[in-house]
Amino acid sequence: MTTVAELPPGFSDKVLSAQSTFRSVMDALARPGTVQRIAASAGAPEGMMHGTAAIALMLFDHDTPIWLDGAISTSDAAKWLKFHTGAPIIDHPAMAGFALIGDPKNLPALDRFALGSSEYPDRSTTLILQVDSLSRGTAYELHGPGIDGSTLLTASIEPHDLFDRLAVNATLFPRGIDVVLVDGSSIVAIPRTTRLVHGKN
Repeated sequence: MTTVAELPPGFSDKVLSAQSTFRSVMDALARPGTVQRIAASAGAPEGMMHGTAAIALMLFDHDTPIWLDGAISTSDAAKWLKFHTGAPIIDHPAMAGFALIGDPKNLPALDRFALGSSEYPDRSTTLILQVDSLSRGTAYELHGPGIDGSTLLTASIEPHDLFDRLAVNATLFPRGIDVVLVDGSSIVAIPRTTRLVHGKN
């Protein structure tokens, strides 16, 4: 059994690392589809990429219900998250503020997550999706607020139909699902307002 002393550390410098991570996430949200890098020094448990761990340390607290897929919940990630963030880990994705996805090819249907409401569209689940690459793979042309015309994201993403699934955001708006893609220390934000123009290998 892993003890608290054996868990990977959190941020090496809580204040500066949290501020640095916050800026990276805000830059990603302001410029959807562009790759941003999280430089903050932080430990990460098995199954969790550095970018995912840093976002969790920066965003999660005891008021942030989170859902973990099987690839992450079977590791020491749950203990690490509870120790460093105090965030409650829940069994039902529809109640989660964030969902950490370590096995994206088996991503549950989006309607299993919270989609928000007309009164509180922010009460939806944000997916943090660990992917194979944010620098090679399929070329996705994206457009929407924060994008000047269109932008090209080259990435290896599972499920392969992720953007097709996210097309439901257009009919749900202002409700919908926001996604943060993570590849190691690199992140890309796909807000609910971002649309796929086309994607090709």
